[in-house]
This record gives sequence, structure tokens and C-alpha cells, in this order.
Amino acid sequence: MPAARESLLDAAYRALARRPWSAVRMVDVAAVANVSRQTLYNEFGSKEGLARALVRREADGYLAGVERTLAAHTEARERLAAAAEWTASAARGNALVRAMLIGCWSERLPSPTLAAVPSTISAVPAQRRADGPLPSPADLVALVRDRVVAAVARPGMSTADMAELTRSCELVVRLSVSCVAAPPGKGGVAELVRHALPRQLR
Repeated sequence: MPAARESLLDAAYRALARRPWSAVRMVDVAAVANVSRQTLYNEFGSKEGLARALVRREADGYLAGVERTLAAHTEARERLAAAAEWTASAARGNALVRAMLIGCWSERLPSPTLAAVPSTISAVPAQRRADGPLPSPADLVALVRDRVVAAVARPGMSTADMAELTRSCELVVRLSVSCVAAPPGKGGVAELVRHALPRQLR
């Protein structure tokens, strides 16, 4: 029931924007999504299952945005700067993305455990995916770094050059994440990244 699942996640996200997660009621989420409360429990198992699925969806959305941003540019320097700017922008606009990136979950947000949990509804593949491990800040850094490396690597690069490129890309990703916690001033994160890039990527 993918359409109902997305509607429920949308309803949960909107509810979270208005009130702390502790005050979000499953019955209200189901009503806003126009499905029965039983459908909500069938899909997610519990409020914790709903929280895990919501966090997973927002993480996937953030990573998809990284990929779109990288694809929208051709020069390595601009790809890296745009990915950093997307990270800062996504974190500003989405409290869950911000919490995932910096590992700081406020009392307003759900705080599901990052480790995998026992599957409660084995017949629902999407639920099993939500039961899997959620990304930590270090996981997200690695996932974004790997996407950036794949986007800017040149064919035939030596092992040493590829290792150097990977280190440089990780530095850029970590710099952008630090700008989520401490936003930069004039010029923003993209300008910081452009100046921090090694010469070969400029």
C-alpha cells in the first residue's frame, strides 16, 4: 500500500512541524492521511516504527537531493560547492535532516535508535527496511562522500590519486556538515568549500 504509506509519512511529518513528537498521536496521523488507525499500525507496527520510517524517508530524500545537485553541474569544483550548499539548505529546511547530520536530536523530534530492531511486521518489505539500521552522522558523511567521489573522479585515476580525491571529498562533506552546526557568514558554505578545495579540484 505505497500510496497510503506515503500519505501517512506526510501526515506524520506535518504533525511534527506543529508539535513535539511526544504529542503526535497515531490516531491523528491516520485521520489526516484519511486511513484507519489499523492501517497505520499494519504498515508501521508502532509509533517507533513510524518514526523510523519517517527518519529513513528523510535521509533518502536528502541523499537523492545530493545526487540531483551533483548531476546538475559539470565542473568538479561546482559540484562540490553545490553539494555543500544543498547540505546546508536541506538541514535548514528539515529538522530531521539536521538532526541526522549533526547527531543532535532535540526533545521535539523522534529519537529512534540507529541500530536495527527486530522486525515486527515481516510481511511488509518496507517495514523491514525501516527496521534496519538508520544512518548515523558518520554514515551520512561516508554516503555523501562516496557519491561526490563517483561524480568527480576521472577515468584512469591512479590508486594514489583516487585516495587523495576521496580524502578531499570527505573534507568538503565534513566542512559542509560543520556549517550546519555553525552557519558561516557572508559567502556561505559554497564559498568556504571553493577556497578549501585542493588545487587539483579548483
